[in-house]
Amino acid sequence: MKPQDFDFLSSLLKRRSGLMLNADKIYLLETRLTPVARRSGMDSLDDLIRELRRSASEQLMREVTEAMTTNESFFYRDRTPFDLFREQVLPSLRKRREMTKKIRIWCAACSTGQEPYSLALILKQQEALWRDWTIEIIGTDIARPVLNRAREGVYSQFEVQRGLPIHDLLKYFTQDGDVWRLSDDIRKMVTFREFNLLDSFAGLGKFDVIYCRNVLIYFDQATKTHVMERLRDAMPRDGTLFLGAAETVLGITDRFRPVRGQRGMYLPSDAEERLLAATGA
Repeated sequence: MKPQDFDFLSSLLKRRSGLMLNADKIYLLETRLTPVARRSGMDSLDDLIRELRRSASEQLMREVTEAMTTNESFFYRDRTPFDLFREQVLPSLRKRREMTKKIRIWCAACSTGQEPYSLALILKQQEALWRDWTIEIIGTDIARPVLNRAREGVYSQFEVQRGLPIHDLLKYFTQDGDVWRLSDDIRKMVTFREFNLLDSFAGLGKFDVIYCRNVLIYFDQATKTHVMERLRDAMPRDGTLFLGAAETVLGITDRFRPVRGQRGMYLPSDAEERLLAATGA
């Protein structure tokens, strides 16, 4: 690939999705975009680049962006953020939201849905505690194909073996040939919608809990800060943010502080003292 073609594609992807590509990722562009070219009736990646330079259609640019999006996800990924949700976040929210009995949860860059469905499974297992509550779980992603898969709630044998306890598999999934289908009552607990983290958060509203895990690592420093600042604006002072194990707020924003001893868990810097004390921050 010519250096100028790499620069053009990397600029296009950063503008549309925030994704940063180094020169050592040329092979990734070639591997993922050549099939896009062929599906579009082109003979080569060079043809695709020429079409993109000629003011390509929105549909083609979307396909290119979606092809380059990393869609790695599995149930209860890294386990700790879900244990903290069950053991600390939910009991605290139950006390603090006793008057409204409403909780909103956002899983950003949710890919094929395993993360929001993991949270739904935890809530389902505590169903008696939340019977008269309104709990909204929203999963968003930039890529339509993975959102369509998430809505279907159908996973391969390999996917259900990655982190999902056998008890959950047998209780909440039904085997259908080579795949497993998540039960309708769990699927109905999650709403999926297309959303780009570079866009305005204004239409999303406020969230008590936000999971934005393993996506900021693909952004440059300025984009990370931009996203983090708006994540803070999308939650109340007693909200909770979860980031991936390789991500941090340090050096990016001072509007969140890590919870001491709880990897990946963050609170707004202006959180009330009683909340900080309860979490050990």
